Amino acid sequence: MNIEELEQIAESVRLENAKYDYEVNVCMDLACASQGAGPLRDELVKAAEKSGKKVLVRRTGCMGPCSSGPLVRVDPEETLYHHVHANHAEAIVASLGDGPVPALQCDLNEHFDKQVRVVLENAGYIDPEKIDDYIACDGYKALLTALTEMSPNTVIQQITDSGLRGRGGGGYPTGLKWGTVAKAGGDLKYVICNGDEGDPGAFMDRSVMEGDPHRVIEGMAIAAYAVGASKGYIYVRAEYPVAVARLTAGLRDARRRGLLGNGICGTTFNFDIEIRLGAGAFVCGEETALIASIEGKRGTPKPRPPYPAVSGLWGKPTLINNVETYANIAPIIRKGGKWFANMGSERSKGTKVFALTGKITNTGLVEVPMGIKLREIIEVIGGGVPGGHTFKAVQTGGPSGGCIPAEMFDTPVDYETLAQLGSIMGSGGMIVMDDTSCMVNVARFFIEFCMTESCGKCIPCRAGTAQMFTLLTRICNGGGTLDDLELLEDLCATVKEASLCGLGQTAPNPVLSTLKYFRNEYIEHIVHKRCPAGVCNIEAAVPEVQAEVLA
Repeated sequence: MNIEELEQIAESVRLENAKYDYEVNVCMDLACASQGAGPLRDELVKAAEKSGKKVLVRRTGCMGPCSSGPLVRVDPEETLYHHVHANHAEAIVASLGDGPVPALQCDLNEHFDKQVRVVLENAGYIDPEKIDDYIACDGYKALLTALTEMSPNTVIQQITDSGLRGRGGGGYPTGLKWGTVAKAGGDLKYVICNGDEGDPGAFMDRSVMEGDPHRVIEGMAIAAYAVGASKGYIYVRAEYPVAVARLTAGLRDARRRGLLGNGICGTTFNFDIEIRLGAGAFVCGEETALIASIEGKRGTPKPRPPYPAVSGLWGKPTLINNVETYANIAPIIRKGGKWFANMGSERSKGTKVFALTGKITNTGLVEVPMGIKLREIIEVIGGGVPGGHTFKAVQTGGPSGGCIPAEMFDTPVDYETLAQLGSIMGSGGMIVMDDTSCMVNVARFFIEFCMTESCGKCIPCRAGTAQMFTLLTRICNGGGTLDDLELLEDLCATVKEASLCGLGQTAPNPVLSTLKYFRNEYIEHIVHKRCPAGVCNIEAAVPEVQAEVLA
């Protein structure tokens, strides 16, 4: 395989598509599929055949606004239909060439206009199960360019120049990490893709793996060439069967095309990838726990140093990045590091994919430039809070993140600013809360999650999160005291400072941020025995609490 052969494949796909007058793209992401996208696609195929029109019906990955699914986009008109079902198929096909179907047409111009798509540039445009569709969109061109025109050091320099930081949550400079692994000695090195997405409400990595699997595979292959690795692993949770199936098919097709295996593209570079399934343990998102799981051991973290870049999988130098990080690599190599660095803020370059969920009109997947204000994401792209309610807070970074209040609506979304506010970027979960949310109860929910998911290896996390949950439950039930509030803050400091891994070190964030910005709600629960949001049933709980105290 060489550049000329890639171009021939891309041209053949374009010629094949040119035979059709219309393309009807059906979102087959999990959200749309669960609402009947499969039968819808079948009916569209039947209607197209019956009509005699030249119509290509294509399944695609996530188009973004999941709450409006099932979604269908008709090209070349670029008409987007929402809430489409199988019984609408004939009407859509019949309308081709005569204007859109008004009852189904979706107006989300502002939703898309504010977005900048790099990771999601192919989402909704290619069939994720057809490698030729990916190749037709410049797929694998970056890999061939790197192998035939660039040295490993040049590749790393481009990634460094881009300013790309790890999208898994830590925000560590990607070029620096790659350079460390490249300099490490040893006869064998590994590349790992962390697809263990466990944050409540997060589905960014799943959507990328399901909708554009070759993008991840190509990014890993380029990374392996840059650092000198010959073996790769994609660690995916078993709860993502569609992602696993499409990655498996993608790896098979890449091998058949000579894009994985020995002597890739006629060079001396050898690299292949295997999939490893995780059992759903949240702690395995931490890199040392993930490595232990791949090795067949119990997924628990271990102290660092040594870091995986020096001694990782089976004691060998190992590069670990998450799905979104690898998905950025191919466009950076194709267009150059400086192109990527021109997007975003001063210290947070490029774009970020977020899963926008909670009390928001347009739930779904969005990709925005770093530095964009929260207001633009929530009010413009997200469509604001529905039902006449008011925006109260947004939780970024999942259970390890913090709650940002409404008065900080104009906060730019970048690594440094979020950290200053007591939150984190995380992998990209963004949960919106309105005036019906009790922030004490929200903190309790996330602490319960962290307590349940703690591996139990270190006492601060194992015992500390359990005690924090007990205190928060008591406060929610109306039995808390001001002394409990002081104890809660002390516990947060201890767990944060003394825990072994990132799970425990960041678990107190939701509590600390709600104490900082919504302390009045804690006081209302403790002193006035009332929940301002009406979520906690304190009046019913108080007699039981008093009875326990008297006993």
